[in-house]
Amino acid sequence: QVQLAETGGGLVQAGGSLRLSCAASGRTSSIYAMGWFRQAPGEEREFVADMLVRSGTGTNYADSVKGRFAISRDNAKNVVYLQMNSLKPEDTAVYYCQATGGLEYWGQGTQVTVSS
Repeated sequence: QVQLAETGGGLVQAGGSLRLSCAASGRTSSIYAMGWFRQAPGEEREFVADMLVRSGTGTNYADSVKGRFAISRDNAKNVVYLQMNSLKPEDTAVYYCQATGGLEYWGQGTQVTVSS
């Protein structure tokens, strides 16, 4: 089993920045990809970004965040980050960390609120 814990959410003004962290524990050796999804009130959960964590390559971004968000990882710490810059009110959502390693694992989510 893999456990994921997100931190770093909060309230920020439009144009500001936040960095989310996702710490993985448990059978982390099984993980080969990690990513971020988000879910706004009344909306379906949507993809934000992901990457292949062993090589650090294979990054993908949703069109809505390209050029503003960056995913990265620290394999020594089993942590994946999401640096979010130039935040917009439409980025307001609960952000979830997801890991893939045979099975899919999800964190509990962290709230990001961007005020206009």
